[in-house]
Amino acid sequence: MANEFPQVLTIAGSDSDGSAGMEADLHTFFVRHVYGMAVVTACVAGNSYGIHASHPLPVDFIDQEFKDIADDFKVLACKTGMLADSELINCVVKNYKKYDLGPLVLDPVIMTKHGAMLLEESAYATLRSQLLPLATVLTPNFFEAEKLAEMTIKNDADMETAAHKLQKMGAKNVMIKGQHHDQNQTEVRDFALLESGKSFWLSAPYVNTEHVNGTGDSLSACITAEIGKGNSIESAIKTAKKFVNAAIANEIAVGHKFGPINHWAYQD
Repeated sequence: MANEFPQVLTIAGSDSDGSAGMEADLHTFFVRHVYGMAVVTACVAGNSYGIHASHPLPVDFIDQEFKDIADDFKVLACKTGMLADSELINCVVKNYKKYDLGPLVLDPVIMTKHGAMLLEESAYATLRSQLLPLATVLTPNFFEAEKLAEMTIKNDADMETAAHKLQKMGAKNVMIKGQHHDQNQTEVRDFALLESGKSFWLSAPYVNTEHVNGTGDSLSACITAEIGKGNSIESAIKTAKKFVNAAIANEIAVGHKFGPINHWAYQD
């Protein structure tokens, strides 16, 4: 009876304080009732005050991680997190094409929610041209959507146009996360465009908190988990929005400064 329980995979870096990256993905997988595995791409030393050191893993080791998982397990969906450089992105592309790892949820970690660039331009170009076309679901934040679509988003119509542009670049389904860095805003609105052409908006109250570490990771991980359980893309996106909203709105006291979200908060 091997491999009957739903199994999903994160391809991400390890964040030592548990708030983001692989750890946030695994927290999400656990509470969404799927068995989570990880291809670890890097190790980060940090805490609630910040990141203080990072170490990328060798590509040949990452290749072996992919092989060992594919040789034994039935992965029903997978997702990516922070991919630091072109060599690593190409490694992920090669292995995703080589093995059956299910639908790919691509969290394109390119820019922060404040608009600061996280990837060098060469790595960004590789992600855009090589990895994005493989995405079953693409989940950029507001600034990443602007960067990828090569346009300024000023209103709802622009957001919809950007989603269509990203879909034409190869992503089957797109969820653009709305801006959430203005303390005066009252809601956060996301836009989803499905492969079928159906689209919809998702809205939730804005929560002014410093406990938002791992929000994007957890959103894409929840979508991955729901796909792994056999749910539709639309259902997965809507569940992920509710899951993250509850996790932000119900804080837990961990760390002294920028804390994690509460993965236990959402009950369905």
